[in-house]
Amino acid sequence: QVQLAESGGGLVQAGASLRLSCVVSGRTFHLSDMGWFRQAPGKEREFVAAFSRSGGRTYYRDSVKGRFTISSDNAKNTWYLQMSGPNPKDTAVYYCAVATDVRRPQVPNEYRYWGRGPQVTVSS
Repeated sequence: QVQLAESGGGLVQAGASLRLSCVVSGRTFHLSDMGWFRQAPGKEREFVAAFSRSGGRTYYRDSVKGRFTISSDNAKNTWYLQMSGPNPKDTAVYYCAVATDVRRPQVPNEYRYWGRGPQVTVSS
């Protein structure tokens, strides 16, 4: 089994910074890829950022490029999403997800394990 525990959500003013964390525990040796997704009220879950170990690269949603950064601390089995300069349109529940050999990093169904998602609210 694999468990994901997220933290770092909350209320932040537009233009400030916020960092989300996702600790992955359990049987993690086979996991290779990680993604961040978000879901706003009344909207579908959408891709934010991803890292593909097999592809050796990161992916970002166009609207967050240059503002959000995905990173990891392998020693702590922790992934991060650094949100710099968020705006009210970034308000959503943010989810981290992991899987093995993801072919389409932007597609939620490619990921097997999910966190519960902290709420991020950006005030104007």
